[in-house]
Amino acid sequence: MIAELARLAKRKILVLAHVKELVEQNCEKYQSYGLKASIFSAGLKQKSLKEQVTFGSVQSLGANLAQLNEPYSLLIIDECHRVDNTETTQYNKVISQLKSLNPDLKVLGLTATPYRLGMGWIYHHHYHGFVRGSSESPFVKCIYELPLRYMIKNKFLTPPEVLDAAICHYDFAALATDSFGRVSGNDLNQMLKENQRATKAIIEQVIELSNERQGVMIFAATVEHAKEILSYLAEHNAVLVTGETDNTTRDNIVRDFKARKIKYLVNVSVLTTGFDAPHVDFIAILRPTESVSLYQQIVGRGLRLSPGKTDCLVIDYAGNGFDLFYPEVGAKKPSTDSEPVQVLCPGCGFANTFWGKTDEQGKVIEHFGRRCQGLLLDDETAQSQQCDYRFRFKECDSCGAENDIAARVCHACQALLVDPDDKLRAALNLKDALVLRCSGMTIEPFGSEKVKITYFDEDGASCDEVFNLAVKAACYIFNQQFGKRVALGKIPSTFANVAEVLAAKALLAHPDFVIARKAKYGWKIADKIFDYQGVFRKAYQER
Repeated sequence: MIAELARLAKRKILVLAHVKELVEQNCEKYQSYGLKASIFSAGLKQKSLKEQVTFGSVQSLGANLAQLNEPYSLLIIDECHRVDNTETTQYNKVISQLKSLNPDLKVLGLTATPYRLGMGWIYHHHYHGFVRGSSESPFVKCIYELPLRYMIKNKFLTPPEVLDAAICHYDFAALATDSFGRVSGNDLNQMLKENQRATKAIIEQVIELSNERQGVMIFAATVEHAKEILSYLAEHNAVLVTGETDNTTRDNIVRDFKARKIKYLVNVSVLTTGFDAPHVDFIAILRPTESVSLYQQIVGRGLRLSPGKTDCLVIDYAGNGFDLFYPEVGAKKPSTDSEPVQVLCPGCGFANTFWGKTDEQGKVIEHFGRRCQGLLLDDETAQSQQCDYRFRFKECDSCGAENDIAARVCHACQALLVDPDDKLRAALNLKDALVLRCSGMTIEPFGSEKVKITYFDEDGASCDEVFNLAVKAACYIFNQQFGKRVALGKIPSTFANVAEVLAAKALLAHPDFVIARKAKYGWKIADKIFDYQGVFRKAYQER
């Protein structure tokens, strides 16, 4: 592919990677076609930009930006899931330098795992016509994708044989995590010290299952853990690589492992990318991770094709629980009983996949989607734009525009949007205010042209309001609040009379909170909060 792009390019091409092993592998593959290429990598002791195509390490080029002093047509980034939007990263320094010389520079990313911990999908638009990630994602568009199942089915990769850790496994679930789901090294070491019997049993099983295997990679949680694992393996047939292993020793170990002089390669936080030993046919995961990308990179070490290799045994002793073929990327799973559900957009018809819940018949009874993920082609600009239909929204009090429920500024008029938490706090501090944590509502006719809605909280407290649908303003407010949310937003409706409302009342969504103020004859509803997301507990959520 790079050879063909080089043939078409009018200027130079730079291919970036983050480790010297990848730089070297990519360059060797390119040169195997009889083509010339430069290498710019301190680790490989070469710093040349002479040829049309250069393979370089991002660290070396980031430290030598002044040498990038001529225009390039194309920048290719291998393992591009490592790129983020922070301007100070080496990747963005290189991109900025190249764009200063050629504003039309094209940036092409390559990765088997297009997502990143803490970010989700690294691109915004997919070429099949839907949205992933956000406008802040590092890459604008995914232009081509080959799913893992396709690669295996068509024999481009070795099939993984994923087995449950039936004999023994670790339970890392009780350990405290940071905002990215990571566990501290001290906590891991303490927990693993208390489970040395488990570690020994696990390695005994690994040894037993690897009798007919060619190469085994064991991924440990910490350096202390890795040393313990190594002590249970035959000294002449196992080695350990960590981030502290010097380059010369590491290169020798990797060379011996690839030559099959060593069967067991234990490592800690290294050899997940840029490592190519096709004979590996057993992956043992003894470390926790919240990163889907890292998990797939680990398993990927065993999926290369190799003579005599029919599958790769994968055992996750850490209970990470990722689905290799359908990774959960993007919105965090709202609850343990949530599952992916399909929700059709009433605006453009796109079949969205959101977290949600279904009944025994498989009917969607709840979903947590906010905005349609479909892409629409603008006839005037010929550009793709995300469908603007919102299943959940926060309405601007100034202009009436629908905004994301977490928005702080209206996207249409730039007015500040009132934080629902501030509304609730203010109401709770008033002596004459009632705040209902709404758990349900009833709708009944109130004369021939009005409907009465009564809201209830968990403890039975209630308040009500009346909408006169014959009055244009009242009918408009009713449709804005309730009509747009019919059937979880899947069937937005405009009601004109009482009969239509009563016929659809089972599909109307109640607000999450109702704020009422003391009036002369009871409570008068002042505000309702729909699609709430914040610090306060909603009805029937765990206290």
